[in-house]
Amino acid sequence: MHLRGLLADTRPLAVPAFRRLWTANIVTVVGAQLTVVAVPAQIYALTGSSAYVGLTGVFGLVPLVVFGLWGGALADWMDRRTLLVVTTVGLVVTSGLFWAQAATGLGNVWALLALFSVQQAFFAVNQPTRSAIIPKLIPAELIPAASSLNTTVMQGGAIAGPLVGGALIPLVGFSWLYLVDTLTLLATLAAVLSLPPLPASGAASAPGIRSVLEGFAYLRRQPVLLMSFVVDLVAMVFGMPRALFPEIADVSFGGPGEGGVAFALLFAAIPAGAVLGGVFSGWVSRVARQGLAVVVAICVWGAAMAAFGLAVGLAGGSALPMLPFAVAALVVGGAADMVSSVFRNAMLLTAADDAVRGRLQGVFIVVVAGGPRLADVAHGASAAAVGTAVAAGGGGVLVVVGTVAAALLVPAFVRHRVPLAPPRGRV
Repeated sequence: MHLRGLLADTRPLAVPAFRRLWTANIVTVVGAQLTVVAVPAQIYALTGSSAYVGLTGVFGLVPLVVFGLWGGALADWMDRRTLLVVTTVGLVVTSGLFWAQAATGLGNVWALLALFSVQQAFFAVNQPTRSAIIPKLIPAELIPAASSLNTTVMQGGAIAGPLVGGALIPLVGFSWLYLVDTLTLLATLAAVLSLPPLPASGAASAPGIRSVLEGFAYLRRQPVLLMSFVVDLVAMVFGMPRALFPEIADVSFGGPGEGGVAFALLFAAIPAGAVLGGVFSGWVSRVARQGLAVVVAICVWGAAMAAFGLAVGLAGGSALPMLPFAVAALVVGGAADMVSSVFRNAMLLTAADDAVRGRLQGVFIVVVAGGPRLADVAHGASAAAVGTAVAAGGGGVLVVVGTVAAALLVPAFVRHRVPLAPPRGRV
């Protein structure tokens, strides 16, 4: 019984609609990650230039920001099932077009980037809508468990997809990866079509700038929800050292410049930790003080990144091999980040009014996508000035300091409580 209490709480899967979406997402996420690997790989194959590959950041981030905010407004204005159907069909079509351009040997990098941008726009509308429907499907007290299940699948795909895609590209080429993504999306489309009608509350303005601004105005009046975004930005901007992984793998751990084992381990460690955190997340439904849980989780994330920086700094002068310690620190950080994500998303879904839930999920998507990209810039610049070890470790320390300061400034966030779920066996 004790072990069962530690393992992931699967009671949300007793709800047929949620179970169908979650099960379909298992295969869809892996397929989507194949495209995530294939797009930059194909661009590099076409151009031989990392600068062109870097353009995927711009072509991906801009539609994520614009359509994430607008998509959240749409989700508060129209039937959410209809919006999910439209955007899922859009994802299927764009994935099919990825396959077509690769299969026909089109070889136009700008067409590939434009198609990637369109796909990200559909994704940016789909994701806040998909999250906003969860409170309509399952009881509020099981939302942390549902968030944990969803996060575990996403992070599992982040590990499996790149590993499978990287191995398959030399064997089958790009077109087959895009085709697999297209076919797996059909599973999600079937699950979405089976949903009941999910009309919006009708309180939102027509989607546009005014509606988006109304969502921000609501957020400004809700300090607990606002702080959930602030602490996440603190955690990601100061504490996400992924931009340093190539140099650390090469210089600190002696790997080859183009990749290698150390490179792969560093990139896989954080999502691996998140998956472990999800597998052993049965306790999340028993936490009432979700704000305090977020603060503790982010402080653990910061401490783990500080330990990672220390391991990098000692790599050249210690008699002990430091790579296992560095990877272990990232795994711990990934598990802590998963816990923070689960509780922050649960707070958004339970504490926000349904009339603005879509717009807040849109802001959530923008923060989740934008924070790590800002971190890439900040860590790259600081590493050039002070070195990778200080940039990574110092960033972790700043995460702890910034999170504690935010908690002291807004004590309502730490005091935030929610009703607990009933014991397992009863819903």
